[in-house]
Amino acid sequence: MKQAIVARTDIGMGTGKLAAQVAHASLEAYESAGPDARREWKSGGKKKIVLQAGGERELFELAEQARREGLPHAVIRDAGHTQLDPGTVTTLAVGPAPENLVDRVTGDLSLF
Repeated sequence: MKQAIVARTDIGMGTGKLAAQVAHASLEAYESAGPDARREWKSGGKKKIVLQAGGERELFELAEQARREGLPHAVIRDAGHTQLDPGTVTTLAVGPAPENLVDRVTGDLSLF
């Protein structure tokens, strides 16, 4: 079991903003997973990786692929209180789900 969080590199998020957006994505996708997937992921060490995306369009294409695969996922939009305009798409989380299924969606991306 694994979760992949994909963050945009084109919007200049600071380190703290990036960490917060990754956390939002991870938690929201976790909450959208079924109870068996949540339990298995938690008992297996909560494996997660953070990957890079070049822009909003790429995140939405990956989200659509995750939806077609039937994987829990979450697209995060910033509230706009600090660095970014309200509604800016920042991150996508895919999983928790079996690692091979998550890799079908995110396996070609580079680590952050």
